[in-house]
Amino acid sequence: MVRRLPSLTALRAFDAAARKLHFSRAAEELAVTPGAISRQIQALEAALGIQLFRRSGRTVALTERGRAFADEVADAFDRLALAADKVRDSGRSR
Repeated sequence: MVRRLPSLTALRAFDAAARKLHFSRAAEELAVTPGAISRQIQALEAALGIQLFRRSGRTVALTERGRAFADEVADAFDRLALAADKVRDSGRSR
């Protein structure tokens, strides 16, 4: 089965921006420019066909659908981190 996933880079940018509610702070966390975060978010919104953030000047806020998606993305990244930890731990015990 082929999974239709958005760009993982865009998802990481979205996750950071959703947690920080600030593109510049998300950029600092990921060691990229704020413009890169903005472009990734725009690409993700285009891929999903929905608006994830409301933009007003220099401030951003999650839309209702953006908040719901942020929760799901955060859960998915948590599951990936746990899976990586399990593999890492099982490799150490050998």
